[in-house]
Amino acid sequence: MTLWEALAVLAAGLGAGTINAIVGSGTLITFPVLLAVGLPPVTANVSNSLGLVPGSLSGAIGYRRELAGQRPRILRFGIFALIGGLAGAVLLLALPSDAFAAIVPALIAVALVLVIVQPRLAAALRARRARKGATLHPDGSIALLVGLMLASVYGGYFGAAQGVIYLSLMGLLLNEDLQRINALKNVLVLLVNGVAVLFFLFVATFDWTAVVLIAVGSAVGGQIGAKIGRRLPPAALRVTIVAVGVVAIVQLLR
Repeated sequence: MTLWEALAVLAAGLGAGTINAIVGSGTLITFPVLLAVGLPPVTANVSNSLGLVPGSLSGAIGYRRELAGQRPRILRFGIFALIGGLAGAVLLLALPSDAFAAIVPALIAVALVLVIVQPRLAAALRARRARKGATLHPDGSIALLVGLMLASVYGGYFGAAQGVIYLSLMGLLLNEDLQRINALKNVLVLLVNGVAVLFFLFVATFDWTAVVLIAVGSAVGGQIGAKIGRRLPPAALRVTIVAVGVVAIVQLLR
């Protein structure tokens, strides 16, 4: 890797760490850069996953105030995220590299629609539950847990825009502030990347130069992203999520 290539990977890590803390989809920045500097797809994918772990940790720390009181959710959701993330990591090595190519853009598009309509849809669901005298579980229904696990399978496999999917699911099925949901999203991404990387360490080949460069860049970017994201009002954060998701779909369809 030349000096300029190394600087490009470092910059990609910085950008990915920043956008991951705010929304997600940082892989859409780092993965193409790793391919451009000559890494094979699977090596680029696993190296990217390991390199982004410090960024996920940094973003979660940056959102620590919004995580206050959410330990039961972290434990409850985290179990399903770990199972899904490990399953996705296994699938990465078992399935063709383009296995998810057709379904991922559609999946992200559905998630974006949910993000856009979430305030009205959530209000309608609350009104319906009130009429029936039902209550929403504070830590999520079975439907949410299953949805998070499936999203985590995708996250362990590739992970581009998995944050958008998490946000859409939790925004719809949790009666919670969007910033606190975003903080929880950062923890789930950390768990999924972490368990996938532990699996990859035993069975995959890494480019350690790329790992270190992305790790340094994403760790710094995680702090930057947390500072920016925490200051965004819910409407602005929602617009950012949709904008990033649209870019993700365009990139994946190219």
